[in-house]
Amino acid sequence: MINDTAWNRLLAVAPQRLADLFVAEPDRLSRLSIEEAGLLFDFSKTHLSAGLIDGFLALAEERGFAAHREALFSGAAVNVTEGRAAEHPAERGQGTPESVARARAFQARMRAMIDAIEAGALGPIRHVLHVGIGGSALGPDLLMDALGRDTDRYDVAIVSNVDGAALEEVFKRFDPAATLLVIASKTFTTTETMLNANSVLAWMEEANVEDPYAQVVALTASPEKAIEWGVDETRILPFSESVGGRYSLWSSIGFPAALGLGWDAFEELLEGAAAMDRHFRLAPPERNLPLLAAFVDQYYSVVRKAETRAVFAYDERLRLLPSYLQQLEMESNGKSVKADGSAVEGPTAAITWGGVGTDAQHAVFQLLHQGTRLVPVEFIAAVEPGDALDEAHHRALLINCFAQGAALMAGKANGDPARAYAGDRPSTTILIDRVDPARLGALLAFYEHRTFANAVLMGVNPFDQFGVELGKEIARSIEAEGTDRFDASTRALIARAFG
Repeated sequence: MINDTAWNRLLAVAPQRLADLFVAEPDRLSRLSIEEAGLLFDFSKTHLSAGLIDGFLALAEERGFAAHREALFSGAAVNVTEGRAAEHPAERGQGTPESVARARAFQARMRAMIDAIEAGALGPIRHVLHVGIGGSALGPDLLMDALGRDTDRYDVAIVSNVDGAALEEVFKRFDPAATLLVIASKTFTTTETMLNANSVLAWMEEANVEDPYAQVVALTASPEKAIEWGVDETRILPFSESVGGRYSLWSSIGFPAALGLGWDAFEELLEGAAAMDRHFRLAPPERNLPLLAAFVDQYYSVVRKAETRAVFAYDERLRLLPSYLQQLEMESNGKSVKADGSAVEGPTAAITWGGVGTDAQHAVFQLLHQGTRLVPVEFIAAVEPGDALDEAHHRALLINCFAQGAALMAGKANGDPARAYAGDRPSTTILIDRVDPARLGALLAFYEHRTFANAVLMGVNPFDQFGVELGKEIARSIEAEGTDRFDASTRALIARAFG
C-alpha cells in the first residue's frame, strides 16, 4: 500500500453509502454538479464525501499539483524520460508565446493547404484516405464519426489496421484518380502506416494515375523523412515534436477532420478545448473538473480496489469515444515506475472499457448491477438529438441513461437473491448541450487534463509510452533475423502460419 501521510488520511475516512451521503450533505448536488463550456458534470453519485475531497485536496497539495500544472502550460520538460515538453495545449493557444506562435504558423499552413485543395490545386479530389495508427488515427476517426455524418464536403476514410482488408474496403469505394492520400506519422517510419501508404500508392499506379505523389499530403514532426520518402515539401504539414501522438488531434494530425468538416468547425474545436484549458488552469481545486474526476479515479482504484472504469456514450455519434479514451488513459498512465524511476507503490491506470447505450444495457450491464466486481461507470449523453426522427427515440435514449445511473445507486431488495440489486454502485454523468465541435473539443480536453491530473497524483510520467516498443522491436527482428532465438511456442506459431 502507498505509504505517505496524505494517503493515510484518505484511507482513514470511513466509507458511506451513496444514499446516506445525499442525506448527510444537503448541498451535495450543487457542490458536485459543475457546468463548464457547454458540459454538465455530475459527480454526486460517486462516493466523494466532503471529507474525502478535503483529503484529496491535501494529497494534491502534497504532490505539488499546482506546480506540475503550471509546468505543463509553461512549456517545461514535463516529459522527463524523453527530456521534452508536452505542448498540445499550445495548439489551442495555451502555452508559451513562442510555442503558440509556432502552432499558429503550422495551422496557417494547414489552412492554406485546405484552401488549395478546395480550389482544385491537387486535382479533382473527392475522397480523402488517411493512413495512420494509434494517436495518428484514433483522434481524426472520432472527430469525423462524431461530427461528419451530415457533411458532403469530402468522403473521408481513416485506415489504421495493417490488415489488408481495411484498405481493400476503401479501395472498393474510392476512385484512385480523385483520392487524396494523407500519411500521418510523427516519425514517418511507423511500420504499419508506411506499409499501408505504399499499398495506396501501388493502387493508384495500377489505376494509371499519372502522378500519385501529387495526391499525397504528409502530417509529421519529421519533414525531412517525408521528403526522403517522396512527398513534395509544399505538401508536408508539420507539427511539433513536443506534441505526443495521443494528444495530437489538435495539430496537423487533425487535417482530415479540418478538410472534411471545414476550417470553421476545426477552429471551434480548438476554441472549445481552450475553454477547458482555461478552466483547468484557473478554477479553484474544489471546483476543478479534471482534478475532481481524478479524485474519483484515485478513490476507486486505490481505496476501493476497482481495476476497471466503464464509459458508456448514450449517443451513437460518440461510439468511438471509449476506444479513444483507452489509448489516452492506458498508454499515458499504464506505468509501473514513477517519473523519478522508482517503483510505483499502488495501482496506476484503471483498465478503460465501454460501449454505446442502449446496446450495452443488453450486453454488459448484468455484471455492473449484480456482479461481484466494483466498476465505476461514466455516462455521457447529449441534450439535443443527433437525428430528425420522432423525439420519442431521443427521449427513450436519455431516460435509459438516467435510469441506469439511478438503478446502480439505489439497487432493489428482493426475497429472491437472484432478483436483488445491491445498489450503492457509483456513476458519473456528463451531459452535453449538443454534440458540436466546440463542446466535443472541451470534452476531449477535459479527458486529457484528467489523465494528467491522475498522473500527478500517482507520480508517473503520462507523456512517454515505452511499453508499446518491445513487441514492435521483436516483429522487426523476426523479419530481419528469423526465429531461432525465440521461444518454442513463437517458433511453432510462425512455422504454422508461414510454412
